[in-house]
Amino acid sequence: MVKNDHKEKDLEKGLIENVQKTLLELGKGFSFVGRQHHFELDDQSYFIDLLFYHFKLKCFVVVELKAREFNPHDAGQINFYLTVVDEFLKAPDDKPTIGLILCKTKRNFTAEYALRNISSPIGVAEYTTDLFNKLPKELRSNLPTIEEIESELEKNELVANEEEPTTKTE
Repeated sequence: MVKNDHKEKDLEKGLIENVQKTLLELGKGFSFVGRQHHFELDDQSYFIDLLFYHFKLKCFVVVELKAREFNPHDAGQINFYLTVVDEFLKAPDDKPTIGLILCKTKRNFTAEYALRNISSPIGVAEYTTDLFNKLPKELRSNLPTIEEIESELEKNELVANEEEPTTKTE
């Protein structure tokens, strides 16, 4: 089971290690573009957690991972990323970029109100339960279970803690 204090980078690493091959093999146009996709704007660096492209839908898909409860600020962040992808990556004949925020938990009304007046296509899902259970059965059988992802995250966290130098901050 994933500890409550796991980090987004641990979640991302666990997902990529366990799901990347499956996502690439989904075929029918769904393609993994990259993780921590970097762009600069106004001399500041930004990083999109996961970036995909769907060739049949003809659009990019931006996934932001949150190892915590959904916060209304997340809607602004992903909307910003969608705007940047549409401006700099999207081809003229591509459809608008789709955003997905995967968070540990969400409150439905908070998510609904945070997204209500945003015109970009954005969804919010809890990665611990809803996402896996809402997938079509044929996809579920090809993806690792939540328990397998959590187990891998725990292993990665233990390794990271062993490798992390101890520094004192005041």
